[in-house]
Amino acid sequence: MAKHQALGREGEKRAALYLEQKGYRIEARNVRAGGVEIDLVARQGRTLVFVEVKTRRSRRFGPAELAVDARRQQRMFRGALAWLAENGRGISAARFDVIAWQVDPRPKGSEEWRCRHFEGAFEGGHHPY
Repeated sequence: MAKHQALGREGEKRAALYLEQKGYRIEARNVRAGGVEIDLVARQGRTLVFVEVKTRRSRRFGPAELAVDARRQQRMFRGALAWLAENGRGISAARFDVIAWQVDPRPKGSEEWRCRHFEGAFEGGHHPY
C-alpha cells in the first residue's frame, strides 16, 4: 500500500474512533455506492451522517478540508443518494461532515494528530470553511 493510502486509512480509522467517542454509531466504512466511495457512514441519533475524511502531513496545498471541493461534494451527494436508496429506511435526516486531520512531526519520531470536524460541512455545493 502506498504511503499516502496508509495515511488515509489511518485517518479514517481515527475518525471513526473520534466519532464513536462523541456518541455516533458507525454504520459503514469505505462503502461504494453510485460509483463513489464513502469513507464513513455514521448515525447521530436519527440523523445519518456521510463523512469525508482528509488527512495531510503537509500544508503545502492548504488545509486538508479544502480538498473537499465542489466536484467532491457532488460525488458524495451522488453516493449518498445511492446509499440511501438501498439502506435509507427509517432515516429522518442526513447531512455531510468533513473530518480533516493535520499530522505534524514531533521529537523522537512521534506525531501529533490534530482533528477539525466540520458538521454539516456542505449542502447544495456550498461549504462554510
